[in-house]
Amino acid sequence: MTDIPASAGAGPAAAEAPVRRGGRARRWRLAAWLIGRSFASVLGLVLVAGIVGLALLGPWIVPYPEHVVGQVNLADKLKPPSAANWFGTDEVGNDILTRIIVGARLSLLVGVGITFAAAAIGVPLGILAGTAGGRLRETIMRFTDLFLSVPGLVLAIALVAALGPGIGNAMIALVLVWWPGYVRLAESKALAIREEPYIEAARVCGASRFRILWRHVLPNAISPLIVKMSMDIGQAILAVASLGFIGLGAKPPTPEWGAMISIARGYLPDYWWYAVFPGLFIYLSVLGFNLLGDGLRDILDPRSHRT
Repeated sequence: MTDIPASAGAGPAAAEAPVRRGGRARRWRLAAWLIGRSFASVLGLVLVAGIVGLALLGPWIVPYPEHVVGQVNLADKLKPPSAANWFGTDEVGNDILTRIIVGARLSLLVGVGITFAAAAIGVPLGILAGTAGGRLRETIMRFTDLFLSVPGLVLAIALVAALGPGIGNAMIALVLVWWPGYVRLAESKALAIREEPYIEAARVCGASRFRILWRHVLPNAISPLIVKMSMDIGQAILAVASLGFIGLGAKPPTPEWGAMISIARGYLPDYWWYAVFPGLFIYLSVLGFNLLGDGLRDILDPRSHRT
């Protein structure tokens, strides 16, 4: 009797596995090529990777860990950048580089938290409004328009003033400001998708509304949402820094970039390093996430694959 190879009895699934792995590898190579062909996208990826690295490793790589909690050392106050303190020191003698690095974790967590919370509220409401239509859509969209009618930062300031200063209340206020943008984007994508033939086919086959939303509408609307979320992380970091700058965000001695600049403005222009370096990190963070968002748009937009 002729021996049958073990692989022959594995069926079509075993034969399809290498094909799937090869398809994933090609998609990753395509993504790397689309990112690599743009210097701006590579720069954004490097900046974001740097910020994430600082957030993950910050407490273990800072030169003066004891300065994170606001230790007072008046003998070293407001010293310019030097070999001992690369970014200089602040008004109580703390190393500014140490506080900026540790502040990267807070800024990144706050930016990511605000963005994901806003998306978790806005995306389901937008997809539901776009697919349901009728009175439900009108109710959701008019409520959304109510929030969009007020400038975002002004509304956030009013909410924080009502809730009380603090990083937690700042995050709550910014989530309440951010979610309407996701409703608008998700609703527009859902309106475009709901008339597609495969949606009609799913309805004819008896698929429930939840299954249609989860299995068909959301996967096809996810690309622009990912791009928006990547850009909004940088904007959320900037918004939190803005609230900290006017005294409505994190409070000293919390190492938050906006609060550091708020204190440093009283020492300009003589002690310029105190404000310049936290501001530079805010700028690089926002720039990095914006450029990364542009790169993700190139990857997730099928039209860019043909260029």
